[in-house]
Amino acid sequence: MGHLGALLFLLGVLGALADICNIPEVDHSLVQSLGQHLLPWMDQLSPKQLNPSIYVGLRLSNLEASTKEVLYLHSLKLDYQQSLLRLASSDDNSDLPAKPSMGQLALYMLALRANCEFVGGHKGDRLVSQLKRFLEDEKRTIGHNHKGYPHSSYYQYSLSILALCVHQKRVHDSVVGKLLYAVEHDHHLHQGHLSVDTEAMAGLAFTCLERSNLNPNLRNRITLAIRTVREKILKAQTPEGYFGNVYSTPLALQFLMTSPVSGVELGTACLNARAALLTSLQDGAFQNVLMISQLLPVLNHKSYVDLISPDCLAPRVMLEPATVPLSQIQVPEDIYVLLKVPGVWPPYRHTISVPAGSSLEDVLKKAQELKGFMYGTEASLSGPYLTSVMGREAGEREFWQLIQAPDTPLQQGIADYIPKDGETIELRLITW
Repeated sequence: MGHLGALLFLLGVLGALADICNIPEVDHSLVQSLGQHLLPWMDQLSPKQLNPSIYVGLRLSNLEASTKEVLYLHSLKLDYQQSLLRLASSDDNSDLPAKPSMGQLALYMLALRANCEFVGGHKGDRLVSQLKRFLEDEKRTIGHNHKGYPHSSYYQYSLSILALCVHQKRVHDSVVGKLLYAVEHDHHLHQGHLSVDTEAMAGLAFTCLERSNLNPNLRNRITLAIRTVREKILKAQTPEGYFGNVYSTPLALQFLMTSPVSGVELGTACLNARAALLTSLQDGAFQNVLMISQLLPVLNHKSYVDLISPDCLAPRVMLEPATVPLSQIQVPEDIYVLLKVPGVWPPYRHTISVPAGSSLEDVLKKAQELKGFMYGTEASLSGPYLTSVMGREAGEREFWQLIQAPDTPLQQGIADYIPKDGETIELRLITW
């Protein structure tokens, strides 16, 4: 074979070997703007407002918050050490802060790893034991016949396996087996549709397990599951380029970036997703801190799997707080939003006036102040979510869905969605 023939053969082999999900660089001012959204949250250090995902997202980005990061991690450690003591206690004193969920503990472990720390010592052992206990409880809830569902979600289940994996902590094959079965038998469906962020988190967990070889007896099933997850996510791409929707796309990209495949489909899909995300960024769609913290690593070509061996010495750009010129500060006009709750008796229907730029949560607060309307929320790392409306609590496998009339489900939560003047919002109790 001549030199030219050998070169063509080599190029052909390389082209067939791997198609990589590569995200070209985004304008740095857009990335800076995203990071600036996180800075005010890093000053909020109360237990209810601390969010490990913010720290993880920043550490995997090319942005740096200097002393704010140090103080934030210190506050996380104090809060979660106290939380672990509460978990170990049977004291249900309502005056104490709520005990952390499985997902919150898992994100805290990711935050420690993002600072190049491995859990260790008595406190670390207690954290690992508690997370493994959560997983064992969820495994029992799913059941030996796989007909049950986790009390939390498969998303938190996957996140917990991932968190233990990046710390090189092995979980039992039977725990991993439940997640494998869920992927193999489409248990990641929500209202009959694929839950892309749940699928992506499972894919990240499997990728970590494959690279770390912590469950060698399951290696073949894990490898096959990674391929299955990738195929499902690629099939879920919308004509606009999103995987599922705009807010599930960052996590999907984190997973796809970890798994090169043969052919050209993956690279093209990721370029289309990048173009869609760029449009959303320019339109200001990313305001929620959890979503921002999942997107920042992607824009730095990183994923949660990189926490297996994080680079804590990589240079990062210092973040500066955003400034708004006085000329841009205006007194907002009032807008009118029609709020409907048809599923209660008597049905609620009222027009609420709020300043332009108000969130849907502001609309609900104003409606409650005007009497005749009641609602309840529960805090989560992605913001408050509705748990009750007009005294009706969402039961097991139920949730209050936010609908833009006539029938468009909102992709954002009550704290992030900004209604427009004349819009109609319906609160609908859904069983899944």
